Amino acid sequence: RERERVVSFHISFLLLIGESINQSSSRNIFLDLDPRGKKKKEMAKLYVKAVAPPDMNRNTEWFMYPGVWTTYILIIFFGWLAVLSVSGCSPGMAWTVVNLSHFLVTYHSFHWMKGTPFGEDQGIYNALTWWEQMDNGQQLTSNRKFLTVVPIVLYLIASHTTDYRHPWLLLNTLALMVLVVAKFPNMHKVRIFGINADK
Repeated sequence: RERERVVSFHISFLLLIGESINQSSSRNIFLDLDPRGKKKKEMAKLYVKAVAPPDMNRNTEWFMYPGVWTTYILIIFFGWLAVLSVSGCSPGMAWTVVNLSHFLVTYHSFHWMKGTPFGEDQGIYNALTWWEQMDNGQQLTSNRKFLTVVPIVLYLIASHTTDYRHPWLLLNTLALMVLVVAKFPNMHKVRIFGINADK
């Protein structure tokens, strides 16, 4: 008999706790309701978190494809092999030729030419260089860092393999300085002395 009393006491105690929890939760439901009758917490889950759109500029979106960095480095390496095999010069001289060629091509393509070759952008990029268009103008992205590191590594290779000799060291240093300064975040949309500015 004593055992039955203890069991019934436990059951009634659990039922009492369950009812109080149900009543308090029903009260909380009514307290958490907004005027339209929906829970605030559930409404917060319905909001869409804004994510920056991907680069929709056809002129620069190709640089976001997988394998572009590897292809870029392979083009530089095979360019060095071509210069080395065709000209018959020393490896250091070939690296200097590749470094200066890389400087001329990338400066003209990335930092001088403006706009896009595509008409559907309706001229919104006409005043921007390729570098300024890349990654929607966002600074210090991985693509920008990669394109900043490549000329530095080329400079180090070219300078070291030419034994830091005077004419080649000067040319390599000038090419590096121009390319790296043009890539600084502070130089975004800046035209020094109005060179290459819109008329």
